[in-house]
Amino acid sequence: MNDLLFIRHAETHMVGTFCGQSDPSVNAAGHRQIQKLAERLRTEPIVTVFTSDLQRSLTTARALAESFAIPCITRPALREIDFGKWEGLTWEQIEKLDLIFATQWLEAFPHLTPPDGESFEIFEARVMAETSYLLSQSESSLIAVVTHAGVMRAILRTLCGLDEKTTWTLTRPHCCTFRYAHHAHPDRRLQEVLR
Repeated sequence: MNDLLFIRHAETHMVGTFCGQSDPSVNAAGHRQIQKLAERLRTEPIVTVFTSDLQRSLTTARALAESFAIPCITRPALREIDFGKWEGLTWEQIEKLDLIFATQWLEAFPHLTPPDGESFEIFEARVMAETSYLLSQSESSLIAVVTHAGVMRAILRTLCGLDEKTTWTLTRPHCCTFRYAHHAHPDRRLQEVLR
């Protein structure tokens, strides 16, 4: 099985809002982050880049694929969770809309679904199925997976056994990365966290 190098996409103008399946483009700071990311990864033996089909991931992934002269393959299952009616809103705006539900959502996280959003159970099942697919692609290679913070947190929780607070800390920076080494001992599957 492959090692997977998970990469969070570069920054957009929607930073600070609930940006799940909204589709903003990468901003100027994000383009600088992509350049630094490509420099940081230049010695990695990446053979393919798989990416979410949302613009912020696609832009990040295509730049990496071009830098490495390798294929870039789009996988819609790598999308972020859908926040429904909360898309594009700040937490303050959400609290103003419905403070009671916002408080309930925080207390029940991740098991209460935002209005018209995607349930966490469906999201997590989608992410785990996609991860199994990526692990099964060509033997013993390093595959880059450009995706979203929520997807990366699901991997870190489910496959690496990390707590919620740690997963948020590790995935907060744009263009952060971690390597998941499936073949390694369970205690060593999470490798090379870079933020």
